[in-house]
Amino acid sequence: MSKLVVEVLDAGDLMPKYGNGSASPFAEVDFDGQRQRTCTKPKDLNPQWNEQLVFNVANPRDLQNKTIDVVVYDDRQGGHHPKFLGRVRIYGVSVPLSESEASVQRYPLDKRGIFSHIKGDIALKIYAFQNGSGFVPPAPASNFRAEETPFQEMNRNDVREDFRVDEKKKNKVKEKEVRTFHSIGHAAPPPVFQSSQWREMAPAVETRMDFARAGPPQAAAVMHMQMPNEFGLVETSPPLAARLRYRGGDKTTSTYDLVEQMQYLYVSVVKARDFPVMDLSGSLDPYVEVKLGNYKGVTKHLEKNRNPVWKQIFAFSKERLQANLLEVTVKDKDIGKDDFVGRVEIDLAEVPVRVPPDSPLAPQWYKLEDKKREKTKGEIMLAVWIGTQADESFPEAWHSDAHNVSHSNLANTRSKVYFSPKLYYLRIHVLQAQDLVPSDKGRAPETFVTVNLGHQTKPTGVQTRTINPIWNEELMFVAAEPFEDMVIVTVHDRIGPGKDEILGRVIIPSIRDFAVTRLDKPKLPDPRWYNLFKPSLAAEEETEKKKEKFSSKILLRLCLDAGYHVLDESTHFSSDLQPSSKHLRKESIGILELGILSARNLLPLKSKEGRTTDAYCVAKYGNKWVRTRTLLDTLAPRWNEQYTWEVHDPCTVITVGVFDNAHTNGHKEDARDQRIGKVRIRLSTLETDRVYTHYYPLLVLTPFGLKKYGELQLALRFTCTAWVNMVTQYGKPLLPKMHYIQPIPVRHIDMLRFQAMQIVAARLVRAEPPLRREVVEYMLDVDYHMFSLRRSKANFHRIMSLLSSISHVCRWFHDICNWRNPVTTCLVHVLFLILVCYPELILPTIFLYLFVIGIWNYQFRPRHPPHMDARLSQADRTNPDELDEEFDTFPTSKPSDIVRMRYDRLRAVAGRVQSVVGDLATQGERAQAILSWRDPRATAIFIIFSLIWAMFIYVTPLQVVAVLVGLYMLRHPRFRNKMPSVPVNFFKRLPAKSDMLL
Repeated sequence: MSKLVVEVLDAGDLMPKYGNGSASPFAEVDFDGQRQRTCTKPKDLNPQWNEQLVFNVANPRDLQNKTIDVVVYDDRQGGHHPKFLGRVRIYGVSVPLSESEASVQRYPLDKRGIFSHIKGDIALKIYAFQNGSGFVPPAPASNFRAEETPFQEMNRNDVREDFRVDEKKKNKVKEKEVRTFHSIGHAAPPPVFQSSQWREMAPAVETRMDFARAGPPQAAAVMHMQMPNEFGLVETSPPLAARLRYRGGDKTTSTYDLVEQMQYLYVSVVKARDFPVMDLSGSLDPYVEVKLGNYKGVTKHLEKNRNPVWKQIFAFSKERLQANLLEVTVKDKDIGKDDFVGRVEIDLAEVPVRVPPDSPLAPQWYKLEDKKREKTKGEIMLAVWIGTQADESFPEAWHSDAHNVSHSNLANTRSKVYFSPKLYYLRIHVLQAQDLVPSDKGRAPETFVTVNLGHQTKPTGVQTRTINPIWNEELMFVAAEPFEDMVIVTVHDRIGPGKDEILGRVIIPSIRDFAVTRLDKPKLPDPRWYNLFKPSLAAEEETEKKKEKFSSKILLRLCLDAGYHVLDESTHFSSDLQPSSKHLRKESIGILELGILSARNLLPLKSKEGRTTDAYCVAKYGNKWVRTRTLLDTLAPRWNEQYTWEVHDPCTVITVGVFDNAHTNGHKEDARDQRIGKVRIRLSTLETDRVYTHYYPLLVLTPFGLKKYGELQLALRFTCTAWVNMVTQYGKPLLPKMHYIQPIPVRHIDMLRFQAMQIVAARLVRAEPPLRREVVEYMLDVDYHMFSLRRSKANFHRIMSLLSSISHVCRWFHDICNWRNPVTTCLVHVLFLILVCYPELILPTIFLYLFVIGIWNYQFRPRHPPHMDARLSQADRTNPDELDEEFDTFPTSKPSDIVRMRYDRLRAVAGRVQSVVGDLATQGERAQAILSWRDPRATAIFIIFSLIWAMFIYVTPLQVVAVLVGLYMLRHPRFRNKMPSVPVNFFKRLPAKSDMLL
């Protein structure tokens, strides 16, 4: 006899069902008509059952067609119906055939409907066995039903299984359709699906897809969803001065109180003098080698210089000190073996400790010694001290963490602060032109204007049959200080398809001199006439032409708008909302302090080169970018660097990204720094003056699925310096005033944002060391507004989550009307009658109720800052083809058969959206048809009913009407009819315009 074993181990983070925030859960398992349950764990949201439930398997070959339903209930006392806490369904095809192949799997609890409030997960171990012999393997399924397509999944919630237990017959389960859960990595492989049978990625599901037709590079890819807690925050308690309250003590800890102190041995090699001659030619090419244990730093060698000046600083981490003696050796660069000049040895026990803001340590002259420790000719000036990362020499020092980096690439590993260029909107109004001279005077010209600013080019519309065209079009560009790019205005004549002739051109060399700066006034400056010149004319001809009375002219208005905020980020996670003009900016309301502590469990990204990962961090808030130093060849880097920003608006977001440095050892310039992950934190979600220390998951969505590259430890603190200003910010507009007085057309916003991003990336890549384009684009989310089926599904689920609250209220009112809980229903009747008799209490009661709810929810307030949510982003359940489509270029670079398949899928999704929009339009048109006499009989019935209702209300007190309507709505179920009500039937019969569509 074959058996199926279901071990119910434990559950975690269940939804509380009692007023005291607890629940008494038990698990019920249903398999092939057999039902068993565990014991009840009273008042425990993290129960541990550790119970083994055994079921009979009648026909082992049918196991793959069976399902195992695990439902968690809240065991209510007093004989009440148990409350639903979540469910899981596992297909038999994923059940291992022996206990040795089985493993404990955690399954997220699923809802029974789109409006359910369910959370938590359950740990199960499932396997099958047969007494005395091996288990009979199931026969392969010939006609296995394919799962629903992604666009069907978006509307699947309407047909999910309800899993409601009838009050009279608790053993009868109503089944419609259920979300499917499979265990991960079992011996029995699921069937292979063709590209037309896309399978949804559910939680804890292994999905295998056949890309024989689709053909992406990840053919037959297998995607495993990691456990939800792997994507969550981990709170930490590092020994920070801000937590240990050392503010009144050490000066270093009072300044750098959000990072752990890291002590360094600093060696400043300043210069030398009176070196001996080492070569026969009488020259000397000296350099200095600073050695401490296995770590060695080398200065540049200076050719033919007996009195060299280096001014280089070396920093050795105290955690990695491997010797008690510091050796400073001077050598002569030679073709073969370098010659020994002399050395200085310093005992670390004698090295002083320096704490900023003390003045820098004065360097001293040291006499050189030979290999026999005897004095030799020459002296070297050194300064040696012990300090921390607060030392001003720290950013520019050569670090022992970067001991393998050459001097030419050392700048790529240092920490730096960058500032974005100051951006403006440039508004160019092309009004009209006069006296244009086409080459063919017998043909009516077709003229248009193109305006160029740097790499930005925008055309106007085409005007025909006139030499005095009027365009009256406004073009907008993004300009950055300093204004290096010229404005080039060119008038074209369209001779034929793809063939244009230039009729004239204007070159405006300086935006600042020709454009009027506008602050916060909507009035535009006066336009100005400009002479048009042929681009082929020489300089002398142009000079002569300027002297002539006749010349083609163009009327332009140039306006530099400084009252706008130039968006270089999406408004959803913008870090700066200030206008371009400094005169219009507001005072700061607080200070944001960020401590970039460390990372752990990073993935090795340079394994092919025999190394692990060279990680560095980039943080962006406002126009200030910071970059930490690069720590070489480690999977657990410790930066411990702290940075500060002024905060002007609390409703802003700071972004921190982690990257692998690809330019540490002379890599090619086209090498790209690989992204490791990103963290966004909204300041308004942080409590004031509280120090947040957490490990944030570093998640990257790749064409092969969601990948966790490690965890980043941050310390964060938001300090408010102006409480009144911060509170008043919540009542002020998010953007500057000009965005509302003269709003920018919606069709221009996305293009202007993209242009601003490109300008910021081009400017920062010119810094030294450069902040590379791939880093800036990843931090600014350049491709955030590109279409993605994954994002579309994520937004759909966000809407469903919002509607679940409305559904919860409607369900509560339905239960009240059906007298599910007589005590609650009676209390609602009493409250309703009181409010009817005293209508002046309605509004105070509503606001008092909101106040009480807010006070009650305070105990459930979030205690952690927000982070990148993999579940909300639908990143952990996206199939490979959707990811391949998301990472495709624009325009597409895929073969035509893949594009055809994706186009068909997109049409299916758009068809469902079209149906939903059509249904909404139908309801609105029915409401309009009530009084429009499109249906004469319906309109006549409604207006007659309205007249009768008006006369009834006129002669009847309002309180009586309200009582009658309310008592009718709250009537007992025995007085209710299961058929739709008369008003609903009347509304559904009203005509709409759907029957008028072709």
